[in-house]
Amino acid sequence: MAAEIQPKPLTRKPILLQRVEGSQEVVNMAVIVPKEEGVISVSEDRTVRVWLKRDSGQYWPSIYHMMPSPCSCMSFNPETRRLSIGLDNGTISEFILSEDYNKMTPVKNYQAHQSRVTMVLFVLELEWVLSTGQDKQLAWHCSESGQRLGGYRTSAVASGLQFDVETRHVFIGDQSGQVTILKLEQDHCTLVTTFRGHTGGVTALCWDPVQRVLFSGSSDHSVIMWDIGGRKGTAIELQGHNDKVQALSYAQHTRQLISCGGDGGIVVWNMDVERQETPEWLDSDSCQKCDQPFFWNFKQMWDSKKIGLRQHHCRKCGKAVCGKCSSKRSSIPLMGFEFEVRVCDSCHEAITDEERAPTATFHDSKHNIVHVHFDATRGWLLTSGTDKVIKVRCYRILEA
Repeated sequence: MAAEIQPKPLTRKPILLQRVEGSQEVVNMAVIVPKEEGVISVSEDRTVRVWLKRDSGQYWPSIYHMMPSPCSCMSFNPETRRLSIGLDNGTISEFILSEDYNKMTPVKNYQAHQSRVTMVLFVLELEWVLSTGQDKQLAWHCSESGQRLGGYRTSAVASGLQFDVETRHVFIGDQSGQVTILKLEQDHCTLVTTFRGHTGGVTALCWDPVQRVLFSGSSDHSVIMWDIGGRKGTAIELQGHNDKVQALSYAQHTRQLISCGGDGGIVVWNMDVERQETPEWLDSDSCQKCDQPFFWNFKQMWDSKKIGLRQHHCRKCGKAVCGKCSSKRSSIPLMGFEFEVRVCDSCHEAITDEERAPTATFHDSKHNIVHVHFDATRGWLLTSGTDKVIKVRCYRILEA
């Protein structure tokens, strides 16, 4: 049974610094320019724009470049100012931006995919360009020669891509809900494992290379934290959205995860707490509290002359219980439930006020977010939405 979400208000409200408008179609990705008052964006309207803040206080394009096909994704490396742009026609185009961000020079094109590029990553340490496409292919190219080094066919269209430089592991989340881990070599790859925890497609991935934790967002409204480095197979579910999760970002220095959804919600999760794994739901033919039969248990209904009841599950202990024995609701933030969910009566009594203390804060962005970027040095949070608008906020709450 779906839980009713009851978000808690923010105690400190982020301040909107700037609305960047002018794109004719959806801005699929945008990033804050480090150490500059600027933003780089790519849009479905085929434009690449670099917006710099003028004396008037407004952001205006210092670069306005039209591409031959809609821009689906991008990867920007601040050290080299290399901009890799994935296009709807399957091409990846690379440019170098000038130091003053007033000029972009073409470098090369990669014929990477047969159809729309869904994600692109530039890995400076290995001089690789990684990409996924709607052709269900992972490809990696040498950024110096432009040569294709290898490929791998995914089970479904990939919508999330992350890479760990130290181990050369690539993480791919796809629309079937599966996450695939591959070990990449110069010219081939090895399948490490696949895992599934979402009931909907994976929409975004985020990797913490220090704690070695992978976060996956999904159309099933949830985020799952996968403990990759701990080798314990721990997966902790985070519930805080009313709609599909569409973008993730991670602030390493404060260990806070930012998740954004189609409902316009921004949730900031404190991951610097000892979280508890949600229990597996237990199977039973009768309530594990009062022993009343469930409606499919015909024998016990006949023997006891009682009408069968509907089965529910306590989110705290996982036991199969009837509605009467689970009439209470409670938030369980350390298990990822920031809103109230069904618990059995005995668990409800055992949950302390301390355990109900929220570990996430909520904010309404007032637009359907498709991408998020966080600049930790300044505490700036950028979101782009289906309304063609880019919003930049001062989000100092993340530095607490």
